[in-house]
Amino acid sequence: MKIAAIIVRVLMGILFIFGAVAFFLSPPPQLPEGNLKTYFAGLAASIYFLPFLKITELICGIALVAGRYVPLALVILSPIIINIFLVHSFLEPSPAAMGIATGLVAANSFLGYYYWDSFKQLFVANPSV
Repeated sequence: MKIAAIIVRVLMGILFIFGAVAFFLSPPPQLPEGNLKTYFAGLAASIYFLPFLKITELICGIALVAGRYVPLALVILSPIIINIFLVHSFLEPSPAAMGIATGLVAANSFLGYYYWDSFKQLFVANPSV
């Protein structure tokens, strides 16, 4: 299981690194008309949010590839992955996008299970201080 966790961790990290680097180095893609375009137009209108998101993804992707601070990176990436899944579920339910989103949810869940000992304390009602 350790080899599988390393493979999943590195692949997930590479995916986030690639997505962040592509955001900064390439022009934005043309979005289809409709709700998805409106959604991304709102995010882009905030000016700060998309760069902040991509820098966060880049840092967490590097942490995953390097194997450092993996539980922290997983906690930070969890709401991002949930949002990716929900955006592709409701705004762009194409099979390719849903496959990637579902794969990210599965990878994050698997790594969360693998690193469960690091997360146990988060779910204690009254942690000892």
